[in-house]
Formats: sequence, C-alpha cells, structure tokens
Amino acid sequence: MGEVIVTTREGEEHRLELHPGWTLMETIRDAGIDELLALCGGCCSCATCHVHVDPAFAERLPPMGEDEDDLLDSSEDRDTDSRLSCQIELNDNLDGLSVRIAEED
Repeated sequence: MGEVIVTTREGEEHRLELHPGWTLMETIRDAGIDELLALCGGCCSCATCHVHVDPAFAERLPPMGEDEDDLLDSSEDRDTDSRLSCQIELNDNLDGLSVRIAEED
C-alpha cells in the first residue's frame, strides 16, 4: 500500500495510507487532521480543503475544473500549486504525493 504525506500549517508531517478511490480530502479527514475543514464534505463548493501540492506531482493530477479554479480564486493563499483536496482522487500513481495544508482564509 502506498502513502501520501501531509504537512500541517505548523509543519507537522503525517504519513497516511493511500486508499485508491478515496479523495485526498477523505484521507486527511479520516486521519483526524482538523486543520482541513472540508465544510462542504467534498462537493467542491467551499474551498476549505485547499492544499498546496508538491510540483513534482502536478502532471499526475487530474486537470483542474472550472468550479475548482473559481473557488481557489477566493483564497489569498492561492499559488500555482494550489488544489482542492476534494478534487484529487487517489490512485497508485500518486504514491508519495506530498501536500501542505493551505493557510485558513
């Protein structure tokens, strides 16, 4: 089984089991990392699951949809590595994926 690496805002690193078919948001929430609010439950309507993805994985991620792009525009912490974790479905190709939880808006 693979893993994803999640770094909190305070710099604490968590190595979490990668569950193919789960979203990154579900994985982080299931691990009890409370910094990731995910208020909408993964419906791509709130941007409270914003993460910064290691650029080495950018090409392996699904393309960003229009809704995700619009929601990220509302974040002051958005950069070129920003994604909503609810929009990243995990698969074996993402083993080792490293993300940092974005600052709260």
